[in-house]
Amino acid sequence: MPEDDLKPEQFADVFAGFIERVAAAARPHESPLLDHLTSHLGVEPASLPVTSEQFDTFDAPNLQLAIDMYLREDGRSGELVGISLENKRFISAGLSDLVVRNSRYNPTLQEGPVDYANYHLANDEVLACVQFGLYLIRTGDTRLAALVTGPSEIHNRQRVRVEVMAAKPGVAGSFIADITELTRRLNIYRGHTIRLSSGMQIGPGPALLVEFQNVPSVARDDVVLPEGVLERIERHSVVFSEHADELRASGRSLKRGVLLHGLPGTGKTLTLMYLISRMPGRTVILVSGRGLGMIETIAKMARQLAPAMIVLEDVDLVAEERTMPGFRGGPILFELLNEMDGLRDDQDVIFMLTTNRADLLEPALAARPGRVDLAVELPLPEAAGRRRLIDLYARGLVLDDVNVDALVVRTAGASPAYIKELLRKSALAAVQRGGGTTVTQADLDTALDELGQGGRLAERILGYRPESAQAATGFPRQNVIPAGGESPR
Repeated sequence: MPEDDLKPEQFADVFAGFIERVAAAARPHESPLLDHLTSHLGVEPASLPVTSEQFDTFDAPNLQLAIDMYLREDGRSGELVGISLENKRFISAGLSDLVVRNSRYNPTLQEGPVDYANYHLANDEVLACVQFGLYLIRTGDTRLAALVTGPSEIHNRQRVRVEVMAAKPGVAGSFIADITELTRRLNIYRGHTIRLSSGMQIGPGPALLVEFQNVPSVARDDVVLPEGVLERIERHSVVFSEHADELRASGRSLKRGVLLHGLPGTGKTLTLMYLISRMPGRTVILVSGRGLGMIETIAKMARQLAPAMIVLEDVDLVAEERTMPGFRGGPILFELLNEMDGLRDDQDVIFMLTTNRADLLEPALAARPGRVDLAVELPLPEAAGRRRLIDLYARGLVLDDVNVDALVVRTAGASPAYIKELLRKSALAAVQRGGGTTVTQADLDTALDELGQGGRLAERILGYRPESAQAATGFPRQNVIPAGGESPR
């Protein structure tokens, strides 16, 4: 057609038709799930505001239990549907993005499988928690939709997110408040012993990992310490807890700190296990390694789970004296000090610190009431203690023609861990020669030889100090366990 023959109004009609055909071709795919959501809410979802809340990853089981409990309330019902999206574990789109019908860049809401993640709880129980799913909830005439999404490795999201929309004002906020309270009340960690550590780095910081710990029950007679030492520790932990209500009523502060220090193998861990056995129902949070760098989150958890005890193992790693060359505690130390100061007086939380090097500790931590109220050294056992330890760790064995008095002398300077390992190796030697549970002097000598061959490293690990042994006993060096080579016969 010649250009002069096409009048402007004709061109406009042709162009308008072209635009209509383009628009028709670009019409979004139909979404039965979005239609279902619209019918459920009673209005177009894209017109509604979204209220969101985030929960720590370790709170995912608590959140799941909270939502399940919420839906079991009388008059409530819920339908859980999955969403089919490409790479949905890695996308950053939220509920407001997913409900937009006519968007070239946002995926269309389509139904798919619900994504779950297993969380391992106490007593080997496993709880499947929703990681990507949409709840359509009814309470009488009230309707709401809640999208639950788990952490994202790509978009720096290390928390569980709940996004809620509802046609009636205030409904979304009330729902979040209700499940937040249920999450706190149904907390699966309360009353258990758990170990915290840092996991994979996601976003600004590493994720906090929680693992349930089965702590063996330890009897009081199994803790061998000098007279009066264990009583002091009990008074500041167990006895304090038994009278917490009376102390609180009289306005006494319940927060307290205890420092257990001493050479390796002197019984710090065993003492802690005994204290845990004596305080059933108290949440115990064990922290070591990189987990020491997450003090703020750990203290927050302890406050929520009180009565609680935070055990910071090898605290000198982060609480080294600030004047020491190469001081490396930095922000972690200051955070620890702030958290110990920041606890309310009526919160029954114990900070239990352990270290092999009390001489390195920052005085602001170790020598100030209100932070560390009791510092107790667990020394190497004296002769009476070593005899008790030999009797303790020889349980189930028959000591045949063994000179126990001589063994007590020969183990001068040895820690409880050293004596325990000595009896264990002796039992192994007895079994290997076919003697069953009967341990002879030769079996003990074999065990002493093996421990001696470990040299200085074994001494450091097991807390053995031959120098202090000679000073304490007056016996010449050859009468105590050597640092390496042959043991005396």
